[in-house]
Amino acid sequence: MHTDSPSSRHTTSLRAGGTGRLANHTVSRIGYGAMQLERLADDHRAAVALLRRIIELGVTHIDTAQFYGDGVVNDMIRDALTPDDDVVVVTKVGADPSHNSEHPIRTAQRPDQLRSSVEDNLRSLGLDQIPVVNLRRFDVGPGLTVEGDQIVDIDAQIEVMTNLRDEGKIGAIGLSCVSLDSLQRALPVGIACVQNWYSLIARDYEDMLELCSAENVAWVPFFPLGSAFPQHAKVTDEPRVRAVADKLGTSPALVGLAWLLRRSPNTLLIPGSADLSHMETNLTAGDVPLTDSMMSALGAIPSR
Repeated sequence: MHTDSPSSRHTTSLRAGGTGRLANHTVSRIGYGAMQLERLADDHRAAVALLRRIIELGVTHIDTAQFYGDGVVNDMIRDALTPDDDVVVVTKVGADPSHNSEHPIRTAQRPDQLRSSVEDNLRSLGLDQIPVVNLRRFDVGPGLTVEGDQIVDIDAQIEVMTNLRDEGKIGAIGLSCVSLDSLQRALPVGIACVQNWYSLIARDYEDMLELCSAENVAWVPFFPLGSAFPQHAKVTDEPRVRAVADKLGTSPALVGLAWLLRRSPNTLLIPGSADLSHMETNLTAGDVPLTDSMMSALGAIPSR
């Protein structure tokens, strides 16, 4: 569990992008998105070793979900963490595993399903309280749309999430894949973070980023380098990104991550990989010395 007095092992580290705020916690600005750990389902020890290594390197924010591998990823995190670790675990509810090859998740938006999912996460993570739980809506893409009894008003969902917080089962409430209207409706109860698709080349949610910044809500973009889906562009393919990377002697991926860190101080990154060396490289994004002129040149890349 996280405390707000980090141990000497987890001091502010440029390798972890410095520190930011998530609810009432101080966390590394570069955390870890655990979804890719599902690739190590047959090598539990390697997954635990990867998690232990990134914690040693100063990562104090791990993002997960019960529907990642139907609990497999949460099991890895539970086995990797110790009571002395200064780590904030963030999970999400609003979807369940589907065991469908086309869509690995199915919507689970009803209040009773949200409560059940929180209980599942508590059990698989071995926690008495989950520091932050994101309500995964389907207001915006990518992914599934809701139908039938899965079309649930956000007010009903926020009510059950608030009840769970009052009961002490979750510490704070976040939102994922939400519209600006949903965020504005939820803000009065206290929102810790927002996770939406956002990168240097996909800046559809600038208005939400600005609102989060004004309200001291952490902005946690997913697909920070563009989507792996072939129909979507990648930050690393942009000529201006590659030119900046060449000038600095670094990689286009690190330039894309560094731009996000510089874009707004309330931004927290959760890059993920099942490859330890790749993850170790990601943690150096805070060291990339982007100048103001580089930021301007990169910011002029059209959003699409």
